[in-house]
Amino acid sequence: VYGTMKIKKTMNEKSDYKLLLGFVAAFCFVLSSLKIPSVTGSCSHPTGVGLGAILFGASVMVPIGFIVLLFQAILIAHGGITTLGANLFSMGIVGPFVAYFIYHTFNRLNVNKSFSIFFAIFLSDLFTYIVTSFQLALAFPDQVGGVMSSFLKFASIFAITQVPIAIIEGIVGLITLSYISSLVQDDKLITFKKQEV
Repeated sequence: VYGTMKIKKTMNEKSDYKLLLGFVAAFCFVLSSLKIPSVTGSCSHPTGVGLGAILFGASVMVPIGFIVLLFQAILIAHGGITTLGANLFSMGIVGPFVAYFIYHTFNRLNVNKSFSIFFAIFLSDLFTYIVTSFQLALAFPDQVGGVMSSFLKFASIFAITQVPIAIIEGIVGLITLSYISSLVQDDKLITFKKQEV
């Protein structure tokens, strides 16, 4: 609800952001649709939510993440309706908030902007799958070692595919933000300054 209100407020105050917000949603949809089989019954993929969290704040990406995941479940059978809540929590909530806090923390510490953007997007993707591993561990605990043992197994399997994907997503996100910035005539449109959560 807060994210939806924030989108409405942003669009009312700065109507020229509509196209950029649409691009962020499309970017998220396309990237997160690229799936690579990873764990039985699951897959690895980029998320695309870090870029939007840097531009608009983390809460804006929650409703966008919900719409993206719902469309994927209905249109391309990716994810699913029964796992929508779990997927939204890992990709639509944890991912954007990690990107938001990492990016703005690095900015306060005067870390290089390009490194801040890359690392925020990289960790956003990675933490999405750490949470996904924990969710799978809760759903399928190991008979002997319990939830923690199961979590370590899922996380280690995901790491094989997700670490390179997170690196690639960080690079793609950095290039995309640089390209958007170069297209914008009005520097006020993309300042990468602190957004509200």
